[in-house]
Amino acid sequence: MKKGVHLLINGMVQGVGFRYYVHRSARRHLLTGWVKNLEDGTVEVVAEGDEEELRLFIKDMEKGSRFSTVKDVKVDWESFSNQFRNFQITT
Repeated sequence: MKKGVHLLINGMVQGVGFRYYVHRSARRHLLTGWVKNLEDGTVEVVAEGDEEELRLFIKDMEKGSRFSTVKDVKVDWESFSNQFRNFQITT
């Protein structure tokens, strides 16, 4: 079943290549959407795809990359909108 998810990721997640880690993980899980840094130091992610792949993606986000430290991932499940063609890093 296709779903969407909105994530707010807190911790040491800016200036450490975290958006590229998110991008690689999203591509590996065949997700569409985007990732961006927010001014408050968090990273925001909107992703869509297969629900099981989204769950695995969220686990990747909770684990973080080698150079990041993830303290918290706020997860909001959403309906599948089919509005994205690919996964992008945005500003």
